[in-house]
Amino acid sequence: MKHLARGFTLVEVLVALGIVAIALMAGLQATAALTQHAQRQSDMVLAQLCAENELVKIRLLKQMPDVGDSSVACEQAGRSLTVALGVRPTPNPNFRRVDARVLDGEVPIWRLTTVVGRY
Repeated sequence: MKHLARGFTLVEVLVALGIVAIALMAGLQATAALTQHAQRQSDMVLAQLCAENELVKIRLLKQMPDVGDSSVACEQAGRSLTVALGVRPTPNPNFRRVDARVLDGEVPIWRLTTVVGRY
């Protein structure tokens, strides 16, 4: 009497496990990329708030900013960022260019530039 084997062979099981492992690794990489992009977006929003706040402060002073560089600490959502302000002259003496670069340590996150006029 002949006995019929039922089930999967060891090779079939190993191939199936290999396919599942590859699919899980792809899913893990996609999840890590989404997490990294979400963190980057959060950093950019906080940096934009810092830069805009400093440029608005300069506008509200209602006087021409002095030419030169300065640095201001900015605390947003528990994060300590640095806003490096650079004021440069323009060809028209009634205007000054103001660059606000937001840094996380030494890593630049955001840059915003505006022109401030004489009041």
